[in-house]
Amino acid sequence: MQFPQALETVLQMLERIRSESAHHPCASRNALKAFNLTAPPSNIDIGSLENSRGSKIDMLASVQSRVAVCTKCSHLASSRTQTVFGVGNPHAEIMFIGEAPGADEDAQGEPFVGRAGQLLTKIIRAMGFAREDVYIANILKCRPDVPAGSFGNRAPTPQEMQTCRPYLLEQIRIIQPKVIVALGAVAVEGLLGTRGTMRDLRGRWNSFDGTPLMITYHPAYLLRNQSPSEKRKVWEDMLQVMEKLEKPISERQYSYFL
Repeated sequence: MQFPQALETVLQMLERIRSESAHHPCASRNALKAFNLTAPPSNIDIGSLENSRGSKIDMLASVQSRVAVCTKCSHLASSRTQTVFGVGNPHAEIMFIGEAPGADEDAQGEPFVGRAGQLLTKIIRAMGFAREDVYIANILKCRPDVPAGSFGNRAPTPQEMQTCRPYLLEQIRIIQPKVIVALGAVAVEGLLGTRGTMRDLRGRWNSFDGTPLMITYHPAYLLRNQSPSEKRKVWEDMLQVMEKLEKPISERQYSYFL
């Protein structure tokens, strides 16, 4: 068992002991000293880690194995079909981050495979990339539960986002994208802790741990609002991303509408 998975197992066991017992778990000074000697440093360099512990694919697989059995949000663990980790190129220059899986994603185990995902794929191709060239993930790895018999999706709660956030941080630190694209207000809140209207947030560069972050509308918004002007706004945001990556932009791309 690799260290992160073993650590997760130990933490879950301690949490269970604390919740079920009147006595708090404790450890000796020698045990704590030994743990400090074996634990990886918090300021670890991903490049060094990749060389010493395998490829980015292996590191992502290690995180994914922990996500697959995660029960930190017991209500989501009991209602999900499966977790939805992420998909794409582990060496991607661009990382697209949405809010949470929907019904289609919960069924297939892959983010953005429904109607909104098809539109996102169209946007990615218009930028000159294949879907396999980028990396796509969500703030939450489980579909937010909804009452039986109801349709549609609900937004993640702040507590759910905070609980799941460490997994996303690991993905970002392993992939090390040159640009992050936050899709929608929920993704912005999950990444930056910022709340606001997309009218005010979109189209501006932010920074996430030193990585340029562009905020734009979620593709689902464009499915609800077919206005050409709104679609053009998203494309103008993507043009900024292409310019940030110093990717050549053709005249056709400059004048493109989704």
